[in-house]
Amino acid sequence: MGLLEKIGWKRALFIIGIFGPGIITSLVDNDVGGITTYSVAGARFQYGLLWTLIPITLLLIIVQEMCARMGAVSGKGLSDLIRENFGIKATFFIMVGLVFANLFVTVADFAGIASMAGIFGINKYVLVISSAAIIWVLVVRLNYKILEKVFLFLGLFYLTYIVSGILAHPDWGTVARETFNPSFSLSSGYWILLIAVIGTTITPWMQFYLQSSIVEKGVKKENYKYTRTDVIIGSVITDVVSFFIIVATAAVLFPHGIQINTAPEAAIALEPFAGRYATLLFAVGFLAAGLFGAFIVPLATSFYVCEAFGWESGVNKKLGEAKIFYILLTLIIGLSAFITLIPESRLIGLILASQVVNGLILPIILATILILVNKKSIMGSYTNPLWLNIISWAGCALIVLSSVFMVGVTIFGG
Repeated sequence: MGLLEKIGWKRALFIIGIFGPGIITSLVDNDVGGITTYSVAGARFQYGLLWTLIPITLLLIIVQEMCARMGAVSGKGLSDLIRENFGIKATFFIMVGLVFANLFVTVADFAGIASMAGIFGINKYVLVISSAAIIWVLVVRLNYKILEKVFLFLGLFYLTYIVSGILAHPDWGTVARETFNPSFSLSSGYWILLIAVIGTTITPWMQFYLQSSIVEKGVKKENYKYTRTDVIIGSVITDVVSFFIIVATAAVLFPHGIQINTAPEAAIALEPFAGRYATLLFAVGFLAAGLFGAFIVPLATSFYVCEAFGWESGVNKKLGEAKIFYILLTLIIGLSAFITLIPESRLIGLILASQVVNGLILPIILATILILVNKKSIMGSYTNPLWLNIISWAGCALIVLSSVFMVGVTIFGG
C-alpha cells in the first residue's frame, strides 16, 4: 500500500496546502543583500565561511518555529500580540522603525533589479517600472492562495544558484572539509563578513510576515506539526542555496584574486572562467531574488502595520475593504521604485541606513518573541520547554551580538 493510500488523498492535499509560509519566508531571506554578502564571502575568503551555515540554519529554525507556533496557536499576528501585551506606544515606535527600514530594504531589492538591466540588455527604467507595476497588480488582483503559488514559482529560480555552483567545478573534498571543520582568520574583513552572514539570516520583517501569513492561511494548532515541517524545510533550503552561492564565487573568483563588492559584479566576473551559462544563471537568480523581495517586504510591512493598529488587512480583502493596507502597499512599492531611479541617488547610503535600523530593532523583536511565546495566557500548553528556552536565549544572544557589531561596523566603518 502506497503512502498516499495510507494517509488518504484528501488528507495529503490538506497537508500540502498548509505548506508555503515557512518556505517562502526563508527563501526571501536570500534577498539582494543576502546574495551580495554570500557572493563577497566566497570571492574574498573562498570556503572559509561555509561552516557558519550549519549553526545559522539551526538559529533560523529556532526563531521561525516560535513565530509559526504563535501564529497557529493564538490565531494572531505578531503585531497584534505586541499591541495587546506591550501597549500602543511601544507598538507605534517599533512600527515606525520597521516601516523606515523596510522601505529601504525594498529600495535595495529594486536596485538589484535595476542592476540586472545591463546583463539582460533591457533599459533599467523600463525594467524597474514594469516590475513595480506587475508586482502591484498581482498583489491587488490575486487572492492569497494564488499569490502564494506565484511566490513558490519565484522560489524555483533559486535553483539557478545550485546549478551555478556545480558549473563552477569546485574541489568537493575541500568544500566538505571547510564546511564541517570550522576555521577562523584574524583578518578584520573576515570577521565583518562573518557577522554580516549571521546578520543577513534573521531580520525583523521575516518574523512578522511568517506569523501573519500563517494566520492569513488559517493554520490551526491541531495542524501545527505540518507548519513546523514547512519551517524546517524552508530554513534548510535557503541555506543550501546560500551554500552554493558561496561555492560558485569561491571556486571561480577566489583563485584568480578577483575582488567584488556586489552580486552583479560576481555574475559578470564568472563568465570568463565558468562560461556564459553560469553568468546568466547567477543573474537570473539575482533578478528573481529582487522581484521576490519587492513582492514580500512591502506586503509584510502592510500586513503588520495594519495588524498593529487594528486596521483591516490581507490580500483576500478588496480595495474598499482594506484601504489603508493597500495605500501602504502602493506607497512602499511606488516610493522604492522612484528612489531607485533617481539619478545619482545614494542607494548604498540608504541600504546601509536600513541595516542600521534593522540591527537596532532586531534585539527588541527577538526578546519580545521569547517573552510572548512563554506566556501561558497566549500559548497555553504550547509554551517553550526549558531546554528550548536555554537554546533560544543563547542563540538569540549570539544574533543580537552579531547585530550590534554589524551596526557598529556600518556606522564607524569597521
